[in-house]
Amino acid sequence: MTAPSRTASASRTTAETSIDIHIALDGSGRGAAATGLPFFDHMLSQLGRHGGFDLQVEASGDLEIDAHHTVEDAGILLGSCFAEALGDKAGVRRFASISVPLDEAVVEAVVDLSGRPYLHYDVNPPGQKILGDPPFDPQLCEEFWRAFASSAALTLHITMVRGRNTHHIIEASFKAVARALRDAVRVEGAGIPSTKGVL
Repeated sequence: MTAPSRTASASRTTAETSIDIHIALDGSGRGAAATGLPFFDHMLSQLGRHGGFDLQVEASGDLEIDAHHTVEDAGILLGSCFAEALGDKAGVRRFASISVPLDEAVVEAVVDLSGRPYLHYDVNPPGQKILGDPPFDPQLCEEFWRAFASSAALTLHITMVRGRNTHHIIEASFKAVARALRDAVRVEGAGIPSTKGVL
């Protein structure tokens, strides 16, 4: 019997953004993103690569106003795609945690595919924007992860252990979440990993 394909695709259009996403949880780590924000594209590609997901994100938004709408809406749609691809979560490991370094920076990610949306975000980079065209505001990452955790209905803790370079801190956080999600979605049994019988 062939296991069901854990994939999802969705589109979302508002007055501020238009976004298309495809994700395959059991992929080979092929990540590609085109959002008009080069650093954010790089982070989304890292999420696919280190999560072991095939991830495609295409977005256009009102970047002439601010990047906030594009980043947050991408998180909303990615979270809903992630939840759809997970299905009933039968057999998944559910819990995972990891600390990931990038040079002087270390970030810890802890995840529970709980069905209960919650984000704890304790990441405090020095604050400067990350250079690019346009530059990327690292504060937007909290909005992205909050939108993702809410739409995916999972519990996510992201904690900066140490770091001085903003780029390193943010990239370590994306890699850490990716690796934690990779572990949490791994199928190692058959039943729902909850005494309630549902997640």
